[in-house]
This record gives sequence, C-alpha cells and structure tokens, in this order.
Amino acid sequence: MSRLWLARHAEAAPGGMELSATGRRQAELLGERLAGAGITRISHSPLPRAVQTASIVAAALPGVPVVAAEELTDSDPTEDPAAAEAMVARFADPPADELCITHMFQVGWFVRAVLDAPAARWSALNSANTGVTVLRWSATPGVPVSPLVFNDLTHLPPDLRWTGFPPELRLP
Repeated sequence: MSRLWLARHAEAAPGGMELSATGRRQAELLGERLAGAGITRISHSPLPRAVQTASIVAAALPGVPVVAAEELTDSDPTEDPAAAEAMVARFADPPADELCITHMFQVGWFVRAVLDAPAARWSALNSANTGVTVLRWSATPGVPVSPLVFNDLTHLPPDLRWTGFPPELRLP
C-alpha cells in the first residue's frame, strides 16, 4: 500500500507569491500534522507560495528530500489535459508515501482522475489552504485507488480554516 498526500499551499499574501503570516502558521501546523505520517519525499510546485510551504513543512520532517516538480504548478488542467494527465501519471502509485504541495486545481484534478470522473468535475473540488487530501493505492491487483481523505483541515484551529475559498463556500 502506498499513499499520495496532497496539500494545497498555505495562504499567500496579497499578490499571491509569498506566504502571509497566516500562511506561515498554517504551514507550520501542516508540518506538525505530517510529522508522524511516514512521508518519504516532498514534491512541490515551483511557485514561491508552494516552495515556502514545502520548506516550512520539511522543517518538521527532518531528512525527507524536498524537490520541485514542474507538473505541480498552478494551471487550469483543461487548458492542457495531456499535461494534467502526465502529472497524475507521474505521481500515481508512489513507491512510498509522498507529499505533493500544489494548488487547488491540481488537487481537484488528482481526485477527479482517481474517481474516473468526467473532466468537467474537477472544478467543483475546492481545497482550502493546507487542506490535506490522501489517495491510497492497494498492493492487491485490481483494487482501485481510494480517496481516504479530502480537504482535511483538522490540523488548523477554526480561525485558520477555509482560507483560499470564496466567502460563499466557507463553512462556519
């Protein structure tokens, strides 16, 4: 069994490049949450907000390699479906638990892919900043990939949850 852990980057400051103070705290708490999860590698989008999130998370996971992955960049998967499918293929069935720090669109595309849902369904899958999604591959042939968790925010106190969502999609 292997798991692919997906996390949206932490909250960005205005302008979208650097993390806000809230984002830095979210990333610290995500690192604490994942410290005992068995993560063996961290891959991240090359954009600064994901790079910074990965760096902060990695501080809680000493010795875990951290690498940039161009496939995880922030883009609309429907603009280049072949690239989006290549992203899923690259990270499918990892040899050990891997964390990908990426963007909302990419998390939605991964979940859509493992559920074998139509391409149009990804856009309805919103992830909050540092929301955790986990996909599980079975060692048993023929057993489909299972989404274990989608957009888990239990590592965040209520005041840090639901950032990155439009106000009408936030839960109290």
